[in-house]
Amino acid sequence: MSDTTHPAIAERGMFTRAWDQLRRVDPRYLIAFLITLVLLAAQFRYHMFGGYERLALALATCMATEALLSWFDRSKIVNLQSAYISGISLTLLIKPQGAALWPFALGGFLAIASKYVLRYRDNHLWNPTNFAITALLLAAPDRVSVLSHQFGNDVTTNLVIWTFGLIIAARVGVLHITLTYVFSFLLLGTIRAAALGQPVLPEIAPITGPMYQLFVFFMVTDPKTTVRPRWGQMVVVLIVAFVEMLLRLAEVVYAPFYALFLVGPTAMLIDIWFESRRPAAVPAIA
Repeated sequence: MSDTTHPAIAERGMFTRAWDQLRRVDPRYLIAFLITLVLLAAQFRYHMFGGYERLALALATCMATEALLSWFDRSKIVNLQSAYISGISLTLLIKPQGAALWPFALGGFLAIASKYVLRYRDNHLWNPTNFAITALLLAAPDRVSVLSHQFGNDVTTNLVIWTFGLIIAARVGVLHITLTYVFSFLLLGTIRAAALGQPVLPEIAPITGPMYQLFVFFMVTDPKTTVRPRWGQMVVVLIVAFVEMLLRLAEVVYAPFYALFLVGPTAMLIDIWFESRRPAAVPAIA
């Protein structure tokens, strides 16, 4: 018999080995890698975050607040990965008037503090970054805006980010959430375009932009602020997309952030309430 391996079999073997190695990596490092990839693409390709002092301030505020509050609340410093994600997300998304730096410091503090203050039955209800951005938009709409344009027409950049994003979402176990939101957005955007008598492409094109990349990979999939049942997670993001469509019909700017701000905590409260009413398991008698 020949020792030569069929190319298709060899390719499947390489893919299997690569996937096995990926499964051994701590999911926290994969998520940190993805947010860093988005940051690098945004800065080195398009110079989007407007100064390294913004990145340094947002990261320092998020991590220092997380470290101090976790030490005060739990007598230990927790893993700072969530603070790292919030800091980079705020750096990319917040676009203040002029060269102001205070939104990055205030936003970082609000994002992390919300996890320790706005709690119910030891669960925080809002995605930290979403809470901070929505609070800033509501409190200072004339001084703070949010990045919303696309990564130009660079198909390669978008392809790389979405490819890595979907692979990592599958590894972390949240791919069903991301895909449900994306398909809901595309479907509802098409319906909205038809209702308004407008072309479909301008309605669905924003999904390729950095704002939505951060939204679908880091905000709606946040494990600490998603309901427990898998089917419930898919229903919640479908409702988020539907509320977003209604807000966009009402010409509300930054509709996805407001939609998640309204729907996410409501779903969490309902889920926690039902979980609290579930009868405790009776220990087996030996």
